[in-house]
Amino acid sequence: MSGQEYKMEILGIGNAIVDVICKVDEDFISKNGLTKSTMKLIFDESEFQSLLKNLKIEKTVSGGSVANSIVGLSQLGNEVGFIGKVCDDKLGEKYEEGLKQENVKYFYDKKKEALPTGTCLILVTPDSERTMCTFLGTAGKINENDVSSEAVKKSQIILLEGYLWDEGDPKKAFEKAIQSANKVAMSLSDQFCVDRHKPHFLELVKNKLDITFANEQEIISLIDAKNFDDVITFSKSLSKTVVVTRGEKGAVAVNGDEVVECGIKKGLKIVDLTGAGDLFAGGFLHGHVNKMSLKDSLEKGTEMSSKVIQQIGARL
Repeated sequence: MSGQEYKMEILGIGNAIVDVICKVDEDFISKNGLTKSTMKLIFDESEFQSLLKNLKIEKTVSGGSVANSIVGLSQLGNEVGFIGKVCDDKLGEKYEEGLKQENVKYFYDKKKEALPTGTCLILVTPDSERTMCTFLGTAGKINENDVSSEAVKKSQIILLEGYLWDEGDPKKAFEKAIQSANKVAMSLSDQFCVDRHKPHFLELVKNKLDITFANEQEIISLIDAKNFDDVITFSKSLSKTVVVTRGEKGAVAVNGDEVVECGIKKGLKIVDLTGAGDLFAGGFLHGHVNKMSLKDSLEKGTEMSSKVIQQIGARL
């Protein structure tokens, strides 16, 4: 298929979740038995509501890791689409509306579901770190029938998230998408995700993915690395693209023998780290589909993540 025939540059497939952002103190995290800077899945809606009831909501916005990346890509002028499952309820309407406002083609016809639209409670502590509690709702019930093979085939790249690997049906949706795809990029999403699915994720990174996004902790955990040199050696052996964010140490991209680094922007007023990794992936993929060099793609990712951390929420 020649480049001209692609209808879309990038199609994201992920959890369609509405983000509810609240500021909390450190005590709230420990009192509720949460692990700071990670994502906890909540399976009982009443548990989710009891966490939320004492909090002041700062902002409500359509979210989900891949969807955030896709919106960033749209804002940079790329043709993009998204597949994710919502219920035909108020939040589902809000979610769809949020994507349409950002010129994202939404390949999903919502209907009444047994579970409501998914919600993620994002708790931002005074140090700007975020701790997430996610009630997946109907987002976690995405299945292979929800994935349009035609949309996948017409996309230059599909972008997936590790979070999607968490339950039975979503894995089938994930696998169907990979089978039809021209090129596959994926974010490992979260250290807990990596620890839960290590053999599967390692198999994906080695044999199925063209581009892998991870932070330093996730990739070290995935390959049981002793240090970051092990990560570079592993990434070079793949002859694929591996992109690693390293917090204050900046970011590194490896493609075969090519290794490039990019430092972080200095003097930023960091408000909220929500979406930093999502927008980083969006910026990097913008470079990739627009034939920018590995170094320039990495710099675009860094630029996008630098912008988003200076505001509340994961959308620019």
